[in-house]
Amino acid sequence: MSSSALLPRHIAVLVLALLACSFAGNHVAARIAFDHDAGLLLAILSRSGVTMLALLSLIIWRRESLRFKPQAWGWQLLMGLLIAIQSFCIYSAVARIPIALTLLVVNLAPILLALLTWALGGSRPTGRASLLMGLILFGLVLALDLPSRLANPGEIDASFIEGMLFSLTAAGVFACALWITDHRLDSMSGLVRSMLTLAVVFTTTTIVGAAGLVPGGMSLPTAPTGWIALGSLAVLYGTAFSVLFTFITRLDIARNAPVMNMEPVAGLIFGWLILDQFLGEIQIAGGMIVVCGIVMLAYAKTPDRQPPKPS
Repeated sequence: MSSSALLPRHIAVLVLALLACSFAGNHVAARIAFDHDAGLLLAILSRSGVTMLALLSLIIWRRESLRFKPQAWGWQLLMGLLIAIQSFCIYSAVARIPIALTLLVVNLAPILLALLTWALGGSRPTGRASLLMGLILFGLVLALDLPSRLANPGEIDASFIEGMLFSLTAAGVFACALWITDHRLDSMSGLVRSMLTLAVVFTTTTIVGAAGLVPGGMSLPTAPTGWIALGSLAVLYGTAFSVLFTFITRLDIARNAPVMNMEPVAGLIFGWLILDQFLGEIQIAGGMIVVCGIVMLAYAKTPDRQPPKPS
């Protein structure tokens, strides 16, 4: 698309910032739904189902073809299963630890992707990229308040450990999904790929829920607030995904994608204002270091590289 069709940069940045806030808001709504006994699988079904239908509507509207190379089917299925696992892990983490910490850990995915690409025969991270990765990890140590927690083992409870493990797993699985996107499904339309991925997520979650493999996974909210939160998370996630793909050719993503990394910041603010999840000054400073490092790492990449897809 010609540059004249691009939105003015300040408008594009504003749109991406609002999308990042919407993605963060979906996690806040999820936590509220979980606090009112909504099942984790039910939350995943709600957001994946609504978003899948929204993307399918866009595909029909744009008359995009669903046909692609037969050998891509296996990779597409694997991609969907990975995102299903990632969805389960990130919501499991959100139910246990502050949302800002969850999103900061999950945003380690670009680092893990760079290391995975190198391990599988890709280019080695540059010296600058390695320094930025070290900076991000240092910031994460501060954000998690690890020195204080290690000095006082009583502050490390089961919920914190489980939340961290779920967050790290989500980051690792997401990195694998991004590698597949870049190296096995790069020729497929992003809109079609995302719709099919969510279709696999929806189907897998339905099967797991019907089999009763996750106790309480399909539980209904026990209060109106829970139902409102459940609907809100589906609307926030579905709307953000749909707007992103509707305007993606006009947002100059290669240049402006790092704006999306403000999601943890939005999660920090929303968690404080809505859920009374407060982080200390050192943790906030660490979080800012992580976000700045991720943004600088994103800008250091080649301009033709596809940006990470929202979580």
